[in-house]
Amino acid sequence: MTEKLGVGIIGAGNISAAYLRLSPNFVGIEVRAVADINMDAATARAEEFGVRAETVDGLLASDDISIIINLTIPAAHFEISKRILEAGKHVYSEKPYVLTLEEGSELAKIAAANNLRIGSAPDTFMGGSHQHVRHMIDEGLVGTITSGTAFVMGHGMEHWHPNPDFFYQPGAGPVLDIGPYYVTNLVQLLGPVKRVGALTATPHSERLITSEPRNGEKIPVDTPTTIHSLLEFQSGAVVTMVTSWDVWQHGHSNMELYGTEGTVHVPDPNFFGGDIRITKRSDAAELPSDWDHPFAVVNDGENANYRCAGLSDMAVAIAEDRPHRCSQELALHVVEVMTSVLISGEKGQFVEMTTSCERPAPLGPEAAKALQA
Repeated sequence: MTEKLGVGIIGAGNISAAYLRLSPNFVGIEVRAVADINMDAATARAEEFGVRAETVDGLLASDDISIIINLTIPAAHFEISKRILEAGKHVYSEKPYVLTLEEGSELAKIAAANNLRIGSAPDTFMGGSHQHVRHMIDEGLVGTITSGTAFVMGHGMEHWHPNPDFFYQPGAGPVLDIGPYYVTNLVQLLGPVKRVGALTATPHSERLITSEPRNGEKIPVDTPTTIHSLLEFQSGAVVTMVTSWDVWQHGHSNMELYGTEGTVHVPDPNFFGGDIRITKRSDAAELPSDWDHPFAVVNDGENANYRCAGLSDMAVAIAEDRPHRCSQELALHVVEVMTSVLISGEKGQFVEMTTSCERPAPLGPEAAKALQA
């Protein structure tokens, strides 16, 4: 059995509860402490889940902590991840990993110099449904993927989130906030991206909060909220991806991939599970029945929720001295794709990628079961 590595969290906001609640389901990790610049928030979250509260400096100096999860706002990811690495700890960041290539490159150098690992969400591509699609593509069930579409569209966060401000600032917006789920899944299915092109728009200069406790307050919008992009992959596949927070309703599938022998309808990459549909040429086809993946099982209300799978895989990979799936190389390539989409929208021209990455190793049913506590 893999020895558990002590895990700390910096950032006691909404998402920290999910990590604290779900981490006991996985091997190799044990969350022991929570820190936040707001000590009251850290104390409240720590008491809720029976771990200790720390100051940020205290957590960075803790001898029983090997990995720190960075759950700060995107604009602080680089600074906090750098401090974690400089403290001699492995870092696992919420998405987006960083906001520029330069930031990611600097973190990679620090990690390499100190024999430390960097991991980053999302890990939803490790879900049972997405790994089933990966298996079918790798087996050639629908032939070679030549093109596809991806749509993630809604009307923003201000109707439910208590503090939605940062969603509409540089470093967020739909392509950097929700896009990581979609781009990461596309890269694990199709491989790295070669170049991108995009058109972007910002229809509203401010948004009206209708959630509590700030109902009626207006917040500024300083980043594009509708982005239509084209992704050309090194494999030759071309995918249209649309991300928008200016859409009330639509009828598009989350993701469709078109192969030389059929089509696969991929469920929402924001989640670990979901229904898959495939065709053989133009006729509906049955899914292969020999796929019993634990990360497709509904375990959280109506959803399959296995957040911390990527963190657990990284901890086990450290012990086994193998690459982890939510790698720095994958995360940085995804960041370059997304930021290049925004640059293309500003400049009106295609942008060539300067990074690449290996597809993360597939996570079949047995490998997934081995990550479960």
